[in-house]
Amino acid sequence: MQFKNNTKRGNVTIQGLRSFKDTLPKNVKKIINKKGHIYSETLGNWRYIVGDDLFKVCYPKTFKNSNKFGVSTLMVMVKRGHEIDMEYSKKNILDKMNSFFGYSIVEKLKFISFDDEQKIFSKKELHQENVAINKYQNKINDVKNDKIKKSLIELIKVFKEK
Repeated sequence: MQFKNNTKRGNVTIQGLRSFKDTLPKNVKKIINKKGHIYSETLGNWRYIVGDDLFKVCYPKTFKNSNKFGVSTLMVMVKRGHEIDMEYSKKNILDKMNSFFGYSIVEKLKFISFDDEQKIFSKKELHQENVAINKYQNKINDVKNDKIKKSLIELIKVFKEK
């Protein structure tokens, strides 16, 4: 990569391949540097921070930075039934996160529990989707141009197959 100084305008341009970070606008970079860096590093090293056992039952959801009104908080999604394990290891997680970043980055952990049951869709729910397609069918019938009408009908057939 080669840097080129444009002396007439005072801008520095980069020739060749650019990293994604260099292509972003300045105000977006500021936001990422403030909040996104901490959250992305936490996501990338979550297994190291919580350990293998807790890694299977939880993941970080959001990170809120400290301000005048509140402390920095990491919200963690936890599978229902494992909240007690997370509560017991809360201090350990805080210590590991703060030692990983080198300074006191997180002051509070909030846990949100969720069900890990996978929904199995029944035919009744699929029938309800067809009701919405029938609503669009009525609108398609109102279209006066035959070519557009035929192409929309073909599009609906493709969606019905999926």
